[in-house]
Amino acid sequence: MQLVVARIGRAHGIKGEVTVEVRTDEPELRLGPGAVLTTDPADAGPLTIETGRVHSGRLLLRFEGVSDRSAAEALRNTLLIAEIDPEELPEGEDEYYDHQLMDLDVVTADGTEVGRITEISHLPSQDLFIVERPDGSEVLIPFVEEIVTEIDLEEQKAVINPPPGLIDDRAEIASSREEP
Repeated sequence: MQLVVARIGRAHGIKGEVTVEVRTDEPELRLGPGAVLTTDPADAGPLTIETGRVHSGRLLLRFEGVSDRSAAEALRNTLLIAEIDPEELPEGEDEYYDHQLMDLDVVTADGTEVGRITEISHLPSQDLFIVERPDGSEVLIPFVEEIVTEIDLEEQKAVINPPPGLIDDRAEIASSREEP
């Protein structure tokens, strides 16, 4: 399976280094020296990482065969793509890669169908599951253990314990407000 792990930014200095926008939770694993990455656009690669370092909070990479600023600048906005085993799991017990969570069925603890995960949004405070309901509408579910109580990859489902109002239909909420 191919996953985008970074996007190349501007050239840094005159010796071929580039800044990168990291798009992986494991840069030390995916973007280490010796890693061979395919690219988008394809004609820019494949690229082999020669060195990497952090400078002023940004990751800088140098690729084999890219030895000057002009060559580095030509790579700007190129996506770096790693080939990973779809069965590979993160090291932490309750950690998941986005591709493992995509398309999981979302159900409540009593088995009520909520929908299917179509996207994962990574926000500064927490991650959100964007869930498409059977009627085509969407609901946002915070990916926190108080709400998402179980991820079962074998059964391809996420079990949630939503607080009141999180997944309730607007009509149900409105009618409950009208009652005395």
